Amino acid sequence: MPLLRPHPLPQSPPVHIGHLSGVAAFLMWGLLPIYWKQLEAVPSLQLVAHRVIWSTAVFLPLLVWWGGWSQFRDACSRPEVVRRQAVAAVLVAANWLGFVWAVTHGRMVESSLGYFLTPLVSVILGVVVLGERLRPLQWLAVALAAVGVAWIAAGYRHFPWIALFLAGTFSTYSLVKKTTKLDALPSLTLETVILLVPALAYLAWEHATQAGRFGTLSPATDALIAATGPATAAPLLCFTIAARRIPLSTLGLLQYIGPTLQFVVGVWLYHEPFDRTRFIGFVIVWTALGLFATDGLRRMAVKR
Repeated sequence: MPLLRPHPLPQSPPVHIGHLSGVAAFLMWGLLPIYWKQLEAVPSLQLVAHRVIWSTAVFLPLLVWWGGWSQFRDACSRPEVVRRQAVAAVLVAANWLGFVWAVTHGRMVESSLGYFLTPLVSVILGVVVLGERLRPLQWLAVALAAVGVAWIAAGYRHFPWIALFLAGTFSTYSLVKKTTKLDALPSLTLETVILLVPALAYLAWEHATQAGRFGTLSPATDALIAATGPATAAPLLCFTIAARRIPLSTLGLLQYIGPTLQFVVGVWLYHEPFDRTRFIGFVIVWTALGLFATDGLRRMAVKR
């Protein structure tokens, strides 16, 4: 998930709650593949459509309770904001689809690689789109990451497209979000509302053609599908608490909990292939991330 600016909370929790909330958010995001793995019998596109619908059903009441309704209503009346959020909605839906597809098709390790690469792809987008300049250590990190991806691709003659797709859509989504001043919950609610009609239309078509899975498999599966709303909202709420309470540098380091857990779950729980070639490629990428994090920490130390 991107580092979005949250809406102020009704009450101010103790400072340590921020760290606990941040860890909780990224733990949930890292363990969510186990949840999606239970829904392998449902096509990925249907899962994303259900996620949109059930998330909207959770976000709208939360918006009223949390005090962001006026901002949401104001945003809906401004065409330029709606257009920008529509682009973000398409990007987040594409990222959700790629992630769910990867998890349900035995590509969890590759999806974790995508989220490891996301900060570096964001840096590249900053150079290309925003005209930002990279420092030498950042250039080295980007170059090393490219070597790691090339190594994996050459070793298997299989381009890790899902990793780059996830990194690309998520980074571009984050870039689009930089142009909006909406708080986290109103922004994400507007995105799901924009996607709501297409999601409902698609699922209606699937059920009309007897291809819909909701209500046809088991009550347990239906319950899991309906719970995609809370599963989406819970880590976001924890994240918004953390984003208010701890420094951005700390939050940036905590975000690696997610892909690390995805990697561990894929390799040790679901026994996805991870041999010497993949190991070397990942070590190169992890080294790049280490350099990137070191550069960021040095910059923070200089500013202090």
